[in-house]
Amino acid sequence: MNIYDVKGRIFDIQRFSVHDGPGIRTIIFLKGCFLKCKWCCNPESQRFDIEEMEFGGKKKIVGRDVTVGEVMETIKRDMQYYRRSGGGVTLSGGESLGQPEFATALLQACKESGINTAMESTGFADFSVIEKYLPYLDCYLMDIKHTDSKKHEQFTTRPNELILENAKKIAEKANKLIIRVPVIPTFNDTEEEILSIARFAESLPNVNEIHLLPYHKFGIDKYKGLGRTYELEHIVPPTEEKMQKLLAAAQKTRLHCQIGG
Repeated sequence: MNIYDVKGRIFDIQRFSVHDGPGIRTIIFLKGCFLKCKWCCNPESQRFDIEEMEFGGKKKIVGRDVTVGEVMETIKRDMQYYRRSGGGVTLSGGESLGQPEFATALLQACKESGINTAMESTGFADFSVIEKYLPYLDCYLMDIKHTDSKKHEQFTTRPNELILENAKKIAEKANKLIIRVPVIPTFNDTEEEILSIARFAESLPNVNEIHLLPYHKFGIDKYKGLGRTYELEHIVPPTEEKMQKLLAAAQKTRLHCQIGG
């Protein structure tokens, strides 16, 4: 099959983003995820099914089936901005590893058009699946949420052994791997926990960066719109002072450390 005819399911395309990779980027949000993190700001991404969500007093359909060709039409509108800023396309979700045929075809189409590529990912999949992505990825943005498997499972529904093992393999084979840590109060916001994650990241070959991403509540209304319960409603986002202390903990490693990314 022609890669431009491969179909996938997305729920949003965000243009002119300055996050999730270098420069000005177009973010493609794929439907479906293997984890169900309690703090997830895109709960509409968790299920692969097309859903109905009430938002802003109106009901909307979340999820649509598209071809690579259709998505590329939107992506190519901003070629001049990618070139000027060193930007490109980032796959997000959900979890891009859940739609390997579509995601790899889309990444391949981007590379054939000379577009920089990145992917946000939990790394929770068989490595034979992940390997299919790596030839078409300029940057792999990988979440390492915790080094303790039981606590990881408590907050995400999955243990972390596969994720940590895949991180080692990805680090060896990816063009570039950046470790990202969503900083969640009550889950992983102590200096000891952040340092443990940073030490793990430091042990990975060819990894030079770790990004700390502060918890926020931007997606809380989506849970209500989907008829779901947001379990962390009582959690308060970390202060700037708190984030600076966690940053200092991560900086005990040789890695370039930053807040945001």
